[in-house]
Amino acid sequence: MSYSNSIIFGPIPSRRFGISLGIDLSPSKKQCNFDCLYCELEAAKTVDKMTEYPSVNEVISEIKRSFEKHSKIDVITLTANGEPTLYPYLNELIDEIDKIKGDTKTLILSNGSTIYDEKIYNALLKIDTVKLSLDCVSQKCFKKLDRNHEGIDINKIIKSMISFRKDTKNIFVLEILFVKTLNDKEDEIEALYDAIKKINPHRVDIGTIDRPPAYKVKPVDFELLEKVANTFAGINVNIAFKNRPKSTQNFDENEIISMLRRRPLTKEDIENIFDDKSKIILENLVKSGVVSVVDSSGLIFYKIL
Repeated sequence: MSYSNSIIFGPIPSRRFGISLGIDLSPSKKQCNFDCLYCELEAAKTVDKMTEYPSVNEVISEIKRSFEKHSKIDVITLTANGEPTLYPYLNELIDEIDKIKGDTKTLILSNGSTIYDEKIYNALLKIDTVKLSLDCVSQKCFKKLDRNHEGIDINKIIKSMISFRKDTKNIFVLEILFVKTLNDKEDEIEALYDAIKKINPHRVDIGTIDRPPAYKVKPVDFELLEKVANTFAGINVNIAFKNRPKSTQNFDENEIISMLRRRPLTKEDIENIFDDKSKIILENLVKSGVVSVVDSSGLIFYKIL
């Protein structure tokens, strides 16, 4: 079977990563070891390996073809109709991409379930940005929300994420998707925060359902995400929320410093909550060295180091 017409999607502009060339490692059907309640793909029985997939040569040929057509590609994004780390030749594929990518970065979007597999762990270490999901910390919540394939252990995942952050020389991002009545309870949020402090990722992206889900579940509101971001004190948290409310206020210097001590704010946060006078105070704090501006894998954060 030839997959040449369906492996590549894009290039498309990504707000966080620039011009992204998507690579679908499971173009023919959903092949995943999770069946998440919020998945935008159709419901499907979980699997622990792919049975249909393109060859490494097919993928590389399509990437080369895209490079010939498009002069500017910032990032090659490895994803799938399902879980990309189930692709059996992931390590070989990454090595072959590295030979041709030049200045283009690599990114993988994974559910994190296979990180305690040594071969996959070592393959992920070669990727410029690794973005893994962590929706729940308790096994009960994990099983109910992510509907994992039998034998996947959330405690092993977290333990391996802690090791991975110490071992990687690249960017490690966590993503949490909140679903109403499932992982939005205070005890689960506190457990997530405790795990995140131990993992210490470069950034945490938090969001909720914004596309029709596979099952009848509902999104949380922006206020809950804002509460979570404030709970995750000291962490680079990016709130991903479509049409987020804008409510600018005036803050004095002490209030800005106190706010940034609690949690770093993104450029988008500043635009949505700081009035013009507050922005001027913030810029003066940056000029004086009190506040630092940090780029975390394409997202700008204002923080106090």
